[in-house]
Amino acid sequence: MPSLFQLSATSNKPSWNEIIDLRIEIRDMVIDYWLYDTLFSFNWWFLLITTIATFVIWLIVLDKSRLLEIMTFGLLIGTIVFVLDTIGITLVLWSYPDKLIPLIPPILEIHKIHIPIIYMIIYQYFHSWKTYSIVLVITSAIFAFVLEPITNWLGIYEIYHWKYTYSFPIYFILGVWMKWTITKVIRLEKSRKG
Repeated sequence: MPSLFQLSATSNKPSWNEIIDLRIEIRDMVIDYWLYDTLFSFNWWFLLITTIATFVIWLIVLDKSRLLEIMTFGLLIGTIVFVLDTIGITLVLWSYPDKLIPLIPPILEIHKIHIPIIYMIIYQYFHSWKTYSIVLVITSAIFAFVLEPITNWLGIYEIYHWKYTYSFPIYFILGVWMKWTITKVIRLEKSRKG
C-alpha cells in the first residue's frame, strides 16, 4: 500500500474513517504488545526504577527558594521535548517499543521526568553562561552518544531515519534557548517591579 506521500491526485485517497480504523487497530496492537512483551520486563523495571530515582534525587537537590523559576524552566524543556518527540514518532524517525505507559506515543518517563530534571539540575547549579554551556555540551554528548545508544541497545528506543549526531545539537540548542528565555523573562519581571 503506498504511503500518503506517494498517492497522486488521481489515485484512491484514504478516507478519514479508514485512518481512524487503522488507528484503532494500531492502538489495540500497541496495548497487546505492552501487556505481553513490555509490562514487568527488564526494560519496564529499568524505566520505573530510573524514573523514581531521578525524581527522588531531584527532590533532594532542588533549590526550593527558586522553585517557580526552576520548575518553569523544566516544564518548558519537557513540553518542547514532548512536542519534538511526537513529531519524530509521527514521521517514523524513531519509536519506543518499551515504556511504562502504552497509551501515549512519546515515552513520558524520559521526556517528562528524566530529561527535564537533568536540565533543571544543570540550570540550578551552573549560573554563568560559560559554565552552563560547557556542562550542557557534555550533557548533550552523553544524551546523544551514550544514553540514546544504550536505550537503543536495550530496545527501549529504536531509530529508523535518524542518527545520534542529529540529537546532539538539538539537546544543546534546547538548553541554551530555555536558559536565554528564562533569563529574559526574569529580567523583564525585575525591570517592571523596579
